[in-house]
Amino acid sequence: MFNKILIVCLGNICRSPMAEGIFQHWLSSQNSEVIVSSAGLSAVVGNSATHTAQSLLKDRQIDISNHKARQLTERMVREADLILVMEDEQKKQIETQYSYALGKVFLLGKWGNFEVPDPYAGPVSDYEHALELIDQGLKDWQRRICPE
Repeated sequence: MFNKILIVCLGNICRSPMAEGIFQHWLSSQNSEVIVSSAGLSAVVGNSATHTAQSLLKDRQIDISNHKARQLTERMVREADLILVMEDEQKKQIETQYSYALGKVFLLGKWGNFEVPDPYAGPVSDYEHALELIDQGLKDWQRRICPE
């Protein structure tokens, strides 16, 4: 069982906050005690999620307006039971920097064999596409983490 799940992207202002918000929302509806958080490999520390990310989740009645970007730390990696990343390169970077993380870092799109491209500074359609992929990846993981 996974008690702490960490979701990682590059800046922690687009993809990982959206994934964190969606996953937390789903887990709360399941009355789960699993803790989900997010961080970035090159985080824009202290910044909020982008306006577009916030708006897209607000449309789903998920509020990520209090999100503040955090830099990935050794402590976060050690404490996480499962680390989900958006791109293969991020997986490699974490496993290279924190060799003890081998076996607990996986691509969010592992089960569908896809990466989630970074929508930062792109049009809303880039965010919508990333969000579709995040949804699919999270659904695949949810089926494996909390089978009904």
